[in-house]
Amino acid sequence: MNPVSSIGPAQPARRQLSPRASLWLLASILVGFLAASSAPSPLYAIYRQAWGFSALTLTIVFATYAVALLGALLVFGALSDYRGRREVILLALGLELASLALFLDAGSVAALIGARALQGLATGLVTSALSATLIDIDRVHGALAQFAPAPTKVVFVLLLLVFMMQMAAVWFLPETVLRRVGAWRSLWPRIAIPHQARATLWQVLPVNTALWALGGFYLSLGPTLARIVTGDHSALMGGAAIAALVFTSAAAILLVRTHPPRSVLIGGSATLAAGMVVTLAGIAGYSAAAYFAGTAIMGAGFGAGFNGSLRSLVGLARPEERGELMSGFFAFSYFALSLPAILAGLAAGHFGLYAAALGFLAGILLLVLVALAYMFRQTRHATVAP
Repeated sequence: MNPVSSIGPAQPARRQLSPRASLWLLASILVGFLAASSAPSPLYAIYRQAWGFSALTLTIVFATYAVALLGALLVFGALSDYRGRREVILLALGLELASLALFLDAGSVAALIGARALQGLATGLVTSALSATLIDIDRVHGALAQFAPAPTKVVFVLLLLVFMMQMAAVWFLPETVLRRVGAWRSLWPRIAIPHQARATLWQVLPVNTALWALGGFYLSLGPTLARIVTGDHSALMGGAAIAALVFTSAAAILLVRTHPPRSVLIGGSATLAAGMVVTLAGIAGYSAAAYFAGTAIMGAGFGAGFNGSLRSLVGLARPEERGELMSGFFAFSYFALSLPAILAGLAAGHFGLYAAALGFLAGILLLVLVALAYMFRQTRHATVAP
């Protein structure tokens, strides 16, 4: 029975997408938001050349997105548990379209910050609702910046078209939760993790923090670092660094999705550590091959580690708690995404980006190794305890 059919008087049935079509639509929206959030990163070099701002300003622009996203998660993270998933996803798509319109008209750093803030709000709104909907429906299952005319425009025009089509399709998405009272009360900023999920969250948090800190660094300063290491100052080179991280991450998520989450988390952490060693060697030796190979390996570790972290948690909440749980999980994640990136920007302004990158990545590597040691210890105790 459709979960919303028990509310209010009988109404004409809305035509709904099948579960399979719904999954494809949700996956496309997720990919669209990920693409939109990373689309400005390869363009930062063009913006810097046009407007002349520092690496610290660049990280502030990026951090604005992360802080707005974090605020949206804290305030609106549980809203879909009360108002329904479809309504929140539609609102987020509308805000995303508005942010893309601002990017199209951006002519200053202030305008860029405003666009990123609105985009962060939209992404924060959609994150918990989209994640919870995917779980509800199925528990198991950069060249434009270089070659296209008007590079700071065309990518946002294409994204606008994509999101408008997705917004129309969401009207036919089946609702998966009952609308209930308490929506206004849920807007009080908080991180509310269901009691039964707290122990597991603390276990995956060290690795998850390392993953998102790495992602924040690459999305803000990665393109500039790639140009320093390779000596190639084209926008395409900066985009290639992000692509190497993102595409291998997506491939890893697809490959490990049916494996036990605990083993995926440990394997992903080990892969991440190996990739960081190769990347550090590439930076130290100014080796483009080692830098991109290490980035690709790190991407695989990121995807597997994120998949293992998330799947360790999703089964620990009741349906009406899933939006709240995903909000808390991603609040911690995006805090790790933003704060280290700001610190890296400050360090780059003081020591230079090259030295700051070496120190930052070495610190993340140390955190991953500590987390791995902790997980191995927990696994050994779990084996001995029976």
